[in-house]
Amino acid sequence: MNTWLVIAGVSLVTFGLRASFIVFANPHRFPHAFRQALTLVPPAVLAAIVVPGLAMPQEVLDLTLANPRWIAGTIAIVVAARTRHPLAAIAVGMPALWLLQWSMG
Repeated sequence: MNTWLVIAGVSLVTFGLRASFIVFANPHRFPHAFRQALTLVPPAVLAAIVVPGLAMPQEVLDLTLANPRWIAGTIAIVVAARTRHPLAAIAVGMPALWLLQWSMG
């Protein structure tokens, strides 16, 4: 029973800390540089999630031409940079991945 109390307590403290930033803080009173830095958080988090899946498909860094994931990912990044539209990157990147996987066996 003590284990569940500790888990519940840690959960409440964690939730309280995160909620206090949203509930009690006025975002208009943050310094301008801090607000600008916050705009970079979502792309950084997305990159941290996506890049290991592209570069390390079997827990080993694989940037060779035998890895279709990073090639398709590079194609999708180029399309996203040119069009500035996330659906265009998906519409080109996924078929590129499927085609590369099919052609490489």
